[in-house]
Amino acid sequence: MEEGKDLIVADRLGTVRLDSEEEYLAHLLCLGGRCRYRFNGQEFELQRGDLSIIRKRKMIERVEPSEDFECRIIYARPSFIELCTPQSNYGMKGQLALFLNPVIRLTPEQQILCRQDFEILERRIRDTEHRFYRETLINAMQTAILDFFDFHARLYGESDISTQSASIMNRFLKMLEEGTYRRHREVSYYADCLCVTPKYLSEVSKKVSGYAANYWINRYTILDISRLLRDKSLSFVQISDLFDFSSPAYFSRYVQQNLGVKPSDYRE
Repeated sequence: MEEGKDLIVADRLGTVRLDSEEEYLAHLLCLGGRCRYRFNGQEFELQRGDLSIIRKRKMIERVEPSEDFECRIIYARPSFIELCTPQSNYGMKGQLALFLNPVIRLTPEQQILCRQDFEILERRIRDTEHRFYRETLINAMQTAILDFFDFHARLYGESDISTQSASIMNRFLKMLEEGTYRRHREVSYYADCLCVTPKYLSEVSKKVSGYAANYWINRYTILDISRLLRDKSLSFVQISDLFDFSSPAYFSRYVQQNLGVKPSDYRE
């Protein structure tokens, strides 16, 4: 493992634990073998030549690499990625698409380019004597991000998101990532905070992500609830209170509606 202030390069899983207090974005290039994992409630499998970009590593479960699995990983602090991300609205579309499917199938030519990006970043991280060290890191990471955008856009198409829509969606998701859904699950609350109507917020969300605003509120909520349900030290009443449900019965109905089973059945 080689460390920089904002970047960590590794050649094996587990270098930065999934339960680490400090969040890192993970960019993983599969060099051989296979690796199955569960993310955002869905199953995925990485194969040789695939690039996986995970923004929320705590949403990963059941990582199962094959015996011959080989990879190269770049972990990056979110603040550093934000600094390096070009001023392009495509980043918002990509972020949401990767939340739903974090695996990008690369062509042989793209695999070579991605490997080069990783190698350049490694060299820049090692070159700590460079008088413009941080600037070279930013430059190398920005180039890699633009290549990632290109890989993704060739699969899913170009973005026609306006600056205003990207800004609204960015602020909406930031509120969700901060855990606002634990107290507020009405679209109207977020719309009021963003100074738009609930209808407009849902229209923007639908245009940018393909899903209405209510989908993202429920998605963040149920992912958090399912994580807490696996913690058997917490009672159902405690979890219900954490999310400000009016009663344990309402909490149970919400879980059943979104997970398809009662809280007690899910825990078993």
